[in-house]
Amino acid sequence: MKLSLLRPFVMLDLETTGLDISKDRIIEIGMIKRLPDGTETEFFRRINPTIPITTESTEITGITNEMVKNEPTFVDLVDEIAAFIGDSDLGGYNSNKFDIPVLAEEFLRAHHVFDIRSRKLIDVQNIFHKMEQRTLVAAYKFYCEKDMENAHNAMYDTKVTMEVFKAQLEKYDDLSDTVSDLADFSRQGNTEIADFAGRLGKLKNGQITYNFGKHRGKTIAEVAQTEPGYYGWMMDADFPLYTKQILREEMERIKAEKRAEKSKNEPELTAEEKLIALQNKFKK
Repeated sequence: MKLSLLRPFVMLDLETTGLDISKDRIIEIGMIKRLPDGTETEFFRRINPTIPITTESTEITGITNEMVKNEPTFVDLVDEIAAFIGDSDLGGYNSNKFDIPVLAEEFLRAHHVFDIRSRKLIDVQNIFHKMEQRTLVAAYKFYCEKDMENAHNAMYDTKVTMEVFKAQLEKYDDLSDTVSDLADFSRQGNTEIADFAGRLGKLKNGQITYNFGKHRGKTIAEVAQTEPGYYGWMMDADFPLYTKQILREEMERIKAEKRAEKSKNEPELTAEEKLIALQNKFKK
């Protein structure tokens, strides 16, 4: 496999109760971890999502509510899942848009610290679409000359995706073998987003912007001045937890900058003036 690794890389696939990143939950997770020395290990678990599985999801995956009712919840498994992933970079098929955002939401619901932003993310589907414009079934046929026989089983899909990924690396001589370059290449489009849902953008100077609606393209700081209630509306609305986390961190950064600027512009008080100010503050 033509892949240069500086740290472990995990290929993953999720089966879920539905397709809503904010609301739906994981019912099956399959992962393959590849180490820099080329060795691979696997992780597969069924999960009780604690919410009903949609009929559409059952029809696609074959997984019913009865099949998962006695399985551990994500909260039960969170430490085990996090330990398997470790500090690995992540990849999958359509994973930047779905699997990784869903995984991030589950970690946030479980109040488990799991830093996504420190990882490189490779989306095999985006590589495929940029190179050949096909679906996963066609990708497997095209790259591996095999037919998929058990689609929508998390571990089977993960193994197929890993096979396709390996074949892509072998087929395209001009495709880099580093995770960093592959993550950049597999990112959809050229616009940098700050969250998985694409609701927030990121400027070259690091400032976060709204990436939808009437304030599209405006920075969080700018909107906080012109419409202060917009931030509160978004925090109360039905947006992904990860989007809200990024938005909250940006607002805290903005407030910290304002406090620092205010402190810089205020004249330094003498010891006597500070004492008088304290006495006035607590004077009854």
